[in-house]
Amino acid sequence: DHIFEKVNPAMEKLGYECKCLGGGKIEHNSKDKKIRVFGLSTGYGKADHSVTAEILRKEYTDYEITWSDDKK
Repeated sequence: DHIFEKVNPAMEKLGYECKCLGGGKIEHNSKDKKIRVFGLSTGYGKADHSVTAEILRKEYTDYEITWSDDKK
């Protein structure tokens, strides 16, 4: 599923112009307070996971957040 295709129409209605810069996966382990960002989108390619990790670190300050270019 491409989340961007589902969310973009609503964002445009709010006046935003959006562009997908890539994709990937997020593995969330709430028990161990760990988040891992990795992989890529088959339709959009790989996002800059370091940027995603930095955004997540601002919200999940008590989590261990890692990223990699691994596909799995």
